[in-house]
Amino acid sequence: MGTADNNGKPARRALLQAALAVPAAGAAASLLNVTPAQADASAPYGGRFDDEVPRFALAVLPDTQYLFDADSADPAPLRETFRYLVSERKEANIAFMTHLGDVTEHGTEDEIGLAADTFGILQGQVPYSVLAGNHDINGADDQRGDSAYLREFGPHRYAAMPTFGGASPDGYNSFHIVRAAGREWLVLALDWRVSDAGLGWARSVLDQHRTLPAILTTHDIAASDDSGKAELSGNGQRLWNGLIRDHDQIFLALGGHYWPPGRTVLKNAAGNDVHVHITNYQDRYYGGAGMIRLYGFDVARGVIDVETFSPWFLARNPEKRTPLEAETIELTGPTDRFSLDIDFAARFAGFAPAVPPPARPASAVMPRGTVAYWRFDASGLRDAGTPGAPVADGKVARDLTGNGNDLTVSRLHSSAADALTWSEDHHTGQPAHASLRFDGGKSPDRGAILTTSANAPLNSTTFTSGYTIETFIKLPEPFVGDHAWMGILSWEGRNSEAGKTTGWSPDEPTCSLNISPERFIQFVVYAYRQDADPTSWSHALPVGRWTHIAVVNDGRRTVMYVDGSKIARNPSQASTGIATLGKPFVIGATQFDEQFSQGFYGWIGDTRIVSRALQPKDFLTPFA
Repeated sequence: MGTADNNGKPARRALLQAALAVPAAGAAASLLNVTPAQADASAPYGGRFDDEVPRFALAVLPDTQYLFDADSADPAPLRETFRYLVSERKEANIAFMTHLGDVTEHGTEDEIGLAADTFGILQGQVPYSVLAGNHDINGADDQRGDSAYLREFGPHRYAAMPTFGGASPDGYNSFHIVRAAGREWLVLALDWRVSDAGLGWARSVLDQHRTLPAILTTHDIAASDDSGKAELSGNGQRLWNGLIRDHDQIFLALGGHYWPPGRTVLKNAAGNDVHVHITNYQDRYYGGAGMIRLYGFDVARGVIDVETFSPWFLARNPEKRTPLEAETIELTGPTDRFSLDIDFAARFAGFAPAVPPPARPASAVMPRGTVAYWRFDASGLRDAGTPGAPVADGKVARDLTGNGNDLTVSRLHSSAADALTWSEDHHTGQPAHASLRFDGGKSPDRGAILTTSANAPLNSTTFTSGYTIETFIKLPEPFVGDHAWMGILSWEGRNSEAGKTTGWSPDEPTCSLNISPERFIQFVVYAYRQDADPTSWSHALPVGRWTHIAVVNDGRRTVMYVDGSKIARNPSQASTGIATLGKPFVIGATQFDEQFSQGFYGWIGDTRIVSRALQPKDFLTPFA
């Protein structure tokens, strides 16, 4: 048998490590219902995987049968694939690997044994599932009884994996629960021919895990034409009718068996999309050469990016690759490299609706040193009215610290009543479940502001020991009109009155938080002690989505955070305090030469000022 490993050097992905000689367990198939409690908690699974970041990969491995074909067997390609998965687990954040069946060509003890030994490279390193294809077993459905396949790839093989959830009584069907992107996902691995009992078992698994999005894997589900357009096979139609259609949890179904690869999108009984994909490369050079697909989930972007490649060919020295190896390294056609747009929250809402955190009382979010805290629910803005109702001039938003920094509403110029309205819209992590909707803009200049009284303590506070200024904002989608340099919050007055000479203009206020024409956040502060105006700049803000902004000064320099992440363009220039002039603090606009020309356009939520530097974990919405 051809078992020699390739010793070529990595090329485009310098990713491969030496083989891990871990033998597979060859125990008899006596454990057919292993529970998670039987797993070895000391196993190193997941040690190099981050299950909280919003991006992870699911590796999909289809028919490897021609690599385990009697005396023509050559497991070298698959060994390289498994080494890749082990070495790249951290870099690609690979959560799990699933094999789609037809591990071997004839299902003999020798073929199955060699395959089982090869899979040993993953043991203790990357959790995975395997299911039986028609070449791995004899007999019609999953009630076939004992087999060489079951003895090596039965439930006992997965017992030490923390993902393993259990198996059907016959042992041919299993499920795993994978934690990734801060939530749990269900992977169903079903035999190539599931019996009625097997379907009943699968339904019970889904019913017992009603809130988990599910990925169904099996060997035979769909076939496609040369264009990649797929249709359910006969067995696939049975799975659709008996399982997939009425279980909204299943959003992705993966199969092999047929070639060429293809995909389709079907509507389930709930009217939601189910993506059905065929992945099979056994007809390609070297029986597919252990080619894998990586399904790159990006929950933050709402997309799954799919790529298909052969780590075995990738690892070879480019100068020594044959023409067939070179052309088979990576497949880039529309059926092998593509992206799926999925709004995960919306797609999963029917069975796993997001539960927003409850509102938090003001007392719970006023740490030591809180100078002012405003919120626009009933506790801070009494009798605000109904959603969309104007907030009248003269209305007071109380400073809930009791420090006397109440804000009073007024409109700019001759702005209409709808320049400021009350809203229940809010950031999911915001303590109060309310906000103000500002309709400011240019041509004509319009807007609304909330201003402290002439004698409010905040007007003269200089914050020489540091400060944290926080707010929540949301920009409308679409973002219509010219809103360049609109202000979020500021102190009134000219910096020249504080003796400052270094700024862009002597008529700028001493401190302001603004939005540039490119939707960058700008925080410019004229320091109390230095003749300086260090300015922080964020990246472009998204529209139609809430953003948390925090500006933190430790008495020496200023750092801006957006959604808990430190931005790049924070100045190193020394900055101690704020050169306040005893003039009012404002939410909703920024002055120039003591004139307001336009107001903010969008929503503003809870706003808090603390007289010391806070850590992200202590922000209004905590970030670890």
